[in-house]
Amino acid sequence: MSNLFRSQEELSREAIKHALKALKKRHLLEEGAHAPAYIALSRPIISQGSEWKEKAENLEVELQQCYKAQSRLSEQLVVEVAESRALKASLQEKETAIAELEKELTQTRDECSQLQTDLEEKIRTLELLMIEHQELRAQLEQVTIKAKNAEAENKMLVDRWMLQKMQDAERLNEANALYEDMIERLRASGLEKLAREQVDGIVRRSEDGAEFFAESTVPSVCKHRINAHEGGCASTLFQYNSGKLISGGQDRSIKMWDTSTGSLIQNLSGCLGSVLDLAITHDNRFMIAASSSNNLFVWDVNSGRVGHTLTGHKDKVCAVDVSKVSSRHVVSAAYDRTIKVWDLQKGYCTNTIVFHSNCNALCFSTDGLTICSGHVDGNLRLWDVRTAKLLSEVAAHSLPITSISLSRNGNVVLTSGRDNLHNLFDIRSLEVCGTFRATGNRVASNWSRSCISPDDNHIAAGSADGSVYIWSISKADIVSTLKEHTAPVLSCTWSGLGKPLASADKNGVVCTWT
Repeated sequence: MSNLFRSQEELSREAIKHALKALKKRHLLEEGAHAPAYIALSRPIISQGSEWKEKAENLEVELQQCYKAQSRLSEQLVVEVAESRALKASLQEKETAIAELEKELTQTRDECSQLQTDLEEKIRTLELLMIEHQELRAQLEQVTIKAKNAEAENKMLVDRWMLQKMQDAERLNEANALYEDMIERLRASGLEKLAREQVDGIVRRSEDGAEFFAESTVPSVCKHRINAHEGGCASTLFQYNSGKLISGGQDRSIKMWDTSTGSLIQNLSGCLGSVLDLAITHDNRFMIAASSSNNLFVWDVNSGRVGHTLTGHKDKVCAVDVSKVSSRHVVSAAYDRTIKVWDLQKGYCTNTIVFHSNCNALCFSTDGLTICSGHVDGNLRLWDVRTAKLLSEVAAHSLPITSISLSRNGNVVLTSGRDNLHNLFDIRSLEVCGTFRATGNRVASNWSRSCISPDDNHIAAGSADGSVYIWSISKADIVSTLKEHTAPVLSCTWSGLGKPLASADKNGVVCTWT
């Protein structure tokens, strides 16, 4: 750029010099041209006067033109000088800008060099990390192989353990069979006096003694009014050959009461939901509770501890019963449309019945081979325990069945329904033996439990108005109405000794009647 501006300035100077030389040359030429004039002047003035005057005028005109040309050249020279100065100032500014740009370029090159150094360091670091990653991956593969080997070994050990457990269970079953065979032989030889008494059917005896019963009396007086549970009490039952009452409530507790004094004997805890139904083995050793937590809980009554938790249902368990032949088999029903049979010794399910209508109540037959179930669709159904097949069914009620109770002789089953009817069916033919109703009697819930007296002569059922109605089966009429509860009655149960009768309501109050 500076060389360009210098060449333009030199060109301007040369142009000015050339113009001055041209003027001088022209002046010389004019002097040559004016030479004849000087000669003529030497002639007589008179003869040359007019010619001189004309030439003088021409020269004056030419001189004026020369002055004008000189003026134009001077102006052009001034303009060229001004432009040269402006170009010089612009050149200085651009040289300053170039210096700054060169400085910035130097700084940028330094930064680029630093970044290049950093990049090389990071590349070396990345290479080290890749090497470590490969080493870790190789270690992971080795650990994975070891884990797979350990898993396979663990599976093999579990299989061996399960096989050993099965063998132990088989040996235990053989031992139990031998024990039962020995007991039968002892019974047959008269060393142990356990017999079956004929009272319009078969009455089973427990291993601890015979199952006694007396003629039931029609209760009329509330002997004890017990605030048993916080919230409702949905289930009550008596121990076999005992006056001890067991109750289960919404407060997740199971309590045992002395009905002669109304005092609390034992409190069983560990249930994780509301107690909806209860059952007890015939030797009074184990208590089973159906819970809203989808499980069944089994207590050892003597120790008061939970022995088993039977899991497998997917919804609340609303009914449970124990076989009347063997304390080993338990049946339960839940709102997942299943009925399950359990082995209490092994603690797992042995059979499952699936049906489209939920079961609200159930019980074993006397021989332990049949399950009687009452469903939401109002039908009473009989199932084979071993094959889980439906044997027969009957439309017992127009609304859901809420309770099933088997008579002592095992030939008759009592059903109660939300249609406020209480029906007796012959379990052998499923024919209706009797229907019981009352004007004020209204079934309070889907799990309101009614019962038959031990002598099979009376029926007791609670009502939503807080009353307990008692019918005579032979007369098919109400013989007593008990009023003590202030809330709907959910459960009624009769002691196997003939008295007392117990009832429980929605406020958790339990009453005993004599």
